[in-house]
Amino acid sequence: MIKKNYDLIVIGGGPAGLAAALSAYDNGVTDILILEREESAGGILKQCIHNGFGLTRFKESMTGPEYAARFIDEVQKRNIFIATGTTALSLTADKAVTAISAEEGVFTVTGKAVVLAMGCRERSKGALNIPGTRPAGIFSAGTAQKFVNIKGYLPGKEVVILGSGDIGLIMARRMTLEGAKVHAVCEIMPYSSGLKRNIVQCLDDFGIPLYLNHTITKIEGKERVTGVVISRVDENKKPVPGTEKHICCDTVLFSVGLIPENELSKKAGVEISPRTKGAVVYQSRETSVPGIFACGNVLQVHDLVDFVSEESELAGKCAAELIRNGAREKRSVNVLNGEHISYVCPQRLDLNREERVKLFFRVGNTFSDCKIVVESGGVRLIEKKKKIAVPGEMETVSLSKETLARIKGDVTVRLEV
Repeated sequence: MIKKNYDLIVIGGGPAGLAAALSAYDNGVTDILILEREESAGGILKQCIHNGFGLTRFKESMTGPEYAARFIDEVQKRNIFIATGTTALSLTADKAVTAISAEEGVFTVTGKAVVLAMGCRERSKGALNIPGTRPAGIFSAGTAQKFVNIKGYLPGKEVVILGSGDIGLIMARRMTLEGAKVHAVCEIMPYSSGLKRNIVQCLDDFGIPLYLNHTITKIEGKERVTGVVISRVDENKKPVPGTEKHICCDTVLFSVGLIPENELSKKAGVEISPRTKGAVVYQSRETSVPGIFACGNVLQVHDLVDFVSEESELAGKCAAELIRNGAREKRSVNVLNGEHISYVCPQRLDLNREERVKLFFRVGNTFSDCKIVVESGGVRLIEKKKKIAVPGEMETVSLSKETLARIKGDVTVRLEV
């Protein structure tokens, strides 16, 4: 039975929501409700049956379901209630959540704090404006992953993948292992957006070609995909005439980026970053709306679930602190992305919080023998040499308590090359 009021409401029962709820509980807030729209908790990890999870956090290689199970077990030990099969419909600035489920119908609950942990979704074919009809055989990589790993269906036998995100790379290997032929992975950028280890283990080890600076310019087929045309693109991402290459296939998978699920955030008036497409947050992961926090892929798209857990535990801890002690006065400065930096998160610092801060950011291209610089008011706070920096791998830099004390104005993170 769901109550009307809770101390903390967590929206999303994936790795971010589970970690945030556990952290809040262990920091003194036990009246917690987790809302999860799927029939079971665990989020996207349930269909990620490959290993490589937990290397940073648990120092062992785990599958996605194994990683999720660690957190689900801990949630159950603490008797934190997860309302599965429950979809949050709206959120207000005063932390009222309206949701719907088969058991409860439409209902509204309020919390002293809310943690947003809704994850992200894949960009669709429709967002790319690729010419052609709409035959069967076109899937997002995540949908194909669910068909293969959860439903037990093979979406196709002759495959071309557009986009070299980690899900696309992993599905290139997965489809190959299930007997399909992956003819090509096309990437419109001059670099892959996936982790280097996935390029090696999922493409190189299986002899699958990666075409950088290429995109699909036509999808052929009426009832079912029969082939695609790929073309090289110029520096403006426009197809170069005369570079067309035809590939016969019956399936096209799209791995062209992830978008944080922030419809609820927008309804609550949360400020959204145009760069991350997630909320603008302080280092506590509190958003522009007091008492509403955000973490995980709804905030910024992470490479590793280990980082999701770390960030979400911080959000849960700080939400518990707010619930126990009330709001605190903030002394705010902005964190700006400088030269060669795509984005930085958090985007704001509360200098009244004195604990160490970890900044997450991505570079805008592939660089070697470069230097990460963090500065404020013309003073260099940190310099960090990097042998190589690539957009597909998130970078971090930590600001100590002593470094925070030296900040006199807005902070800029940039790359010297």
